[in-house]
Amino acid sequence: MSWTPLVIGLGVAVVTIAALMGVTLALSLKQANWSIIDTFWGLGFVAVAIVGFGVTLGHGDPGRRLIALLVPVVWGLRLAGYIHWRNHGQPEDPRYTALMRRRTGPLVPFVVKTIFWAQGWVMWIVAIPITVALVEHEPPNAITWIGVALAAIGLFFEAVGDLQLTRFRADPANAGKIMDRGLWAWTRHPNYFGDLCVMFAFWLIACGAWIGVATVFAPVLMTYMLVKKTGKRMLDRRLARTRGPAYVEYAARTSGLVPRPPKKRAPTSVS
Repeated sequence: MSWTPLVIGLGVAVVTIAALMGVTLALSLKQANWSIIDTFWGLGFVAVAIVGFGVTLGHGDPGRRLIALLVPVVWGLRLAGYIHWRNHGQPEDPRYTALMRRRTGPLVPFVVKTIFWAQGWVMWIVAIPITVALVEHEPPNAITWIGVALAAIGLFFEAVGDLQLTRFRADPANAGKIMDRGLWAWTRHPNYFGDLCVMFAFWLIACGAWIGVATVFAPVLMTYMLVKKTGKRMLDRRLARTRGPAYVEYAARTSGLVPRPPKKRAPTSVS
């Protein structure tokens, strides 16, 4: 692997993400809604893959490059499209509303530091395997195709889970009830599980040589963020607080992340 195209690709990814965050900031200020950044999360990986593919032309194995382009583009466009459709015309996500209540000082520096910088650097790190895969000269191997299969599993859990939840919420008879059917009976967070499948898929697709293997820190970071910081833990606590004993009982019998058959008898704690 040549280091020059990799360094260029990583640098261009920084510029791409910064530009995307700037556009998102401008739209958020105009609409006074910080939830917009959730839509741009998936689009960020799409942009990194497409721009990176362009600036690294002539480098890397063509087959691996195509896989490294298509997997994040398909995943990111579906995710962004769904979140935009789900949030269109809805109030701001409570997470951002609560965050803004804690604001001190001028608005723009506050949101840049707490929202855009935080998500931007995580996006860049998590996308590093994509850039590495784009310049890797080794052709696709068994590990590459395992990565593609894992990405398909992740996409399945996200798309089917979102569809099941949408249909559940659309039925007035389910008002106030806990969604515990379909994939949601096997995991409380099929979308987060799907996300992590895709992030580890990015890593596997990059594993053509030692430098790709070394990027395992990217999906590990995303796992930490989703499980311990901004994802699963925060959402579980909010739902336990707002939905009460019904959600606590559901959480006790249903896996918090990795799918498994639900327990028949439930303890009384959220894990």
